[in-house]
Amino acid sequence: MPKSSGYTNVVEVNSGRMIYISGQVAVNKEGNMVGIGDLAAQTKQVFENIKAALEDRGSSFHDVVKFTYFMTDISQIQIVRDIRDLYIHTENPPASSAVEVSKLVKEEFLIEIEAIAAPAQ
Repeated sequence: MPKSSGYTNVVEVNSGRMIYISGQVAVNKEGNMVGIGDLAAQTKQVFENIKAALEDRGSSFHDVVKFTYFMTDISQIQIVRDIRDLYIHTENPPASSAVEVSKLVKEEFLIEIEAIAAPAQ
């Protein structure tokens, strides 16, 4: 396999506990949309939502083994990577997939991210 940049090609999970986080969008805990027209603001809110979901299960970004990104403009992936790097261990990043979509559940959403974590037992 070719060397990856910003993600890991293969992640092996040996623990039995898995956390699957549904696609998160830029909605804060009050239910308000964050960052209309601003990919950076939306991405930060999405990662904050994932952080809250992980913490609710006694986990953290250290345990994330896979992200799936759905973006309306994949050419802006570097914005997402720069914000992601504020949350993850960049020396051992999770496996990742990025998909460009024509739109998400609401037209104002620019990004949605799913996460899978495998906390140590």
